[in-house]
Amino acid sequence: MLSRCLFRVAPISRGLVASRTAMAVPQRLNTQRFQIRKYSSEHEEETFEEFTSRFEKEFEEAYDLFEVQRVLNNCFSYDLVPAPAVIEKALRAARRVNDLPTAVRVFEALKYKVEDQSQYDAYLDELKDVRKELGIPLKEELFPEETAAH
Repeated sequence: MLSRCLFRVAPISRGLVASRTAMAVPQRLNTQRFQIRKYSSEHEEETFEEFTSRFEKEFEEAYDLFEVQRVLNNCFSYDLVPAPAVIEKALRAARRVNDLPTAVRVFEALKYKVEDQSQYDAYLDELKDVRKELGIPLKEELFPEETAAH
């Protein structure tokens, strides 16, 4: 009888055992998740038309300034110049969220993205009606003395 009292194990509830088991499972799942790698070479090639339609859609769906600027950063991070249709959607999205500085910066980014001044002038000519409709000035118009120095 004495041995029963001395070596008696405290009863463990099933809930405690289940919770310890449940805590161990996600740790095993987490290590498995990091073992699988996906490389950028596995992505499919995207045509210029698919790129254009994707970013037109993203600019239409952008609902606040953060989203507009995020999509702009993604759009201009590619090694190509976006189509005028994408630039138009970007300008409309910037004005929709009531952010004139972002709209002006779209043209600044475009100026740095194109190869030469003639391409920039072609974009300006293509988008002049949109600029007039939305009331978007260029940086060159806002600060003529600053752009003349560069």
